[in-house]
This record gives sequence, C-alpha cells and structure tokens, in this order.
Amino acid sequence: MFENISEVVIMSDMDGTLLTSDKKITEKDRSAIERFISLGGKFTVSTGRTLEAFEQYRRILDLRIPVVLYNGGIIYDYQKHKVLYAEYLPDGVREISGELLNAMPEIGGEVLKLDKTYVFRNNYYQKLHTDMCGISPEYAGLPEIPSGEWLKVLFAMSPEDIPVMEKIISGKNYSTVDFVKSSGIFIEMLPHNISKGSALDEYRKLDGMQKCTFVAIGDFDNDIEMIQAADLGVCPANAEDSVKKVSGLVLENSSDNGAVAELIDYIITKCNAL
Repeated sequence: MFENISEVVIMSDMDGTLLTSDKKITEKDRSAIERFISLGGKFTVSTGRTLEAFEQYRRILDLRIPVVLYNGGIIYDYQKHKVLYAEYLPDGVREISGELLNAMPEIGGEVLKLDKTYVFRNNYYQKLHTDMCGISPEYAGLPEIPSGEWLKVLFAMSPEDIPVMEKIISGKNYSTVDFVKSSGIFIEMLPHNISKGSALDEYRKLDGMQKCTFVAIGDFDNDIEMIQAADLGVCPANAEDSVKKVSGLVLENSSDNGAVAELIDYIITKCNAL
C-alpha cells in the first residue's frame, strides 16, 4: 500500500481534523504537510466549506491538487480555477426546506451555491456558522433564492434540536436527497448518494490518480463515507465514536495537537521516505 510516497494521497477533513478548535492550522501540521509534499506525496482536503469559506486556508496550505468542497458536492481545481465534478440538489428541495422550516420554526438555514451563500433564516446558530466560515452571505427569503445549482442546504439549530430534526426527517422518507449531521449544531441536505465518500470515488478517476493509494482522515459523521471509501481510513483522537469504529487507524493526537502531522509521520515511515 505504501511502496511509493509519490502515489499516496492524503485527503483530510478540515474542521475538527486539520483545524484546531479555534479554527487554525497548527505550525506542526503545516510544516508536516509541506514536508510530505516536498517528498513527493499528494495532499488535499475534503470539507463542507464553500469556495469562499476555504479561501483563507488555501493560501496557507498552497495545495497543488484539486480539493473536495460542499461535503462532496464538487471537486475544484484551484490551479485551473475550474470545477472538475459537481452534483447539484434536485428540483423540489425548496419545498423540502420549507416543510422542515414549518415543522421547526426556530431553526436557521442557508442555501449554498458555487458563487454565493444565501441565508434564508437567521438565528444564533446560523450566525455562528457565518462567523466561523468568515463569509458575507446574502439574506433572502427561501422563495427569493435563485433556482438551480444548489449544492447543499444547511440547517443550524441548538444541540437539543438535532435529534428532533433527525426524527422529523426520518419520518418524511425523502428519496431524492440525503441528510448528514456535520457538527453538533448543523444538519445538511445533500443530493441523494452524494457524500465525501462518493467524491473520493470520483477523485480516483482524475488524471494521475488512478494508481494512487488514498488515505482519508476525518472526525465526524459526514466523514464516515470518505473514511470507508479510502484505502486507509484514519481519525484523530477527538473523533466521534462512530468514526473511530470505521477507522483503520485511530491517532494518538487530536486536531489541537497535530493529528495530521502524526499521520504524515506514519506514512513517511511506512514508505521508507525518511
């Protein structure tokens, strides 16, 4: 699996994995990524973040290969400024979103498109998400948001409301969309069968990636499919128990003290690339 470091791709989640609890990249991780790339390894990220929300980290990481954004909705090549793969929500998601808002009037929400984020209902938790991502959204009622090319819908709510929302969703039996919990206060609506795992499968088809070994690292429910789709699935020490159960390697370090750097050291040693 690790015969040649130039054929190893690390695909890392951002929040709770590469990013610390205060949304920064440690110097330990950044230096390890730089070393891994200098030895010939390939490093990328797979995140729920948008193009706008990821921009601040792209400059820090100086990634050379495409990234996965919107929780698997697109693969984007920053070198070519081009979308290489995209899956959009189907017709009818505006109505589904409205049903859920009517069922839970206290939740917040936003529609994420490639070029813009539209907040259709603001609350404390929705504002947390906007601030966390460092974006400038447009505020619009759900009926006013332009149709077409919706990549995902994010619902923001208190931790106590998450199981209530999950119960409502399970009772609806929606067949054209899937829902995933991406944090303790966010539930996201994605196209059916679209996830970070399906995006990893598509990534393997890109030029130069067919023979690569993929190592995926993540910490939360929305990372499970990616971890399962990888040749080696890994999680930091702070990962959810559900993620640890499906990971082939559970690291000793958390996202706050260099989990990604620990993984890179492991791979470099396995490849005899010291």
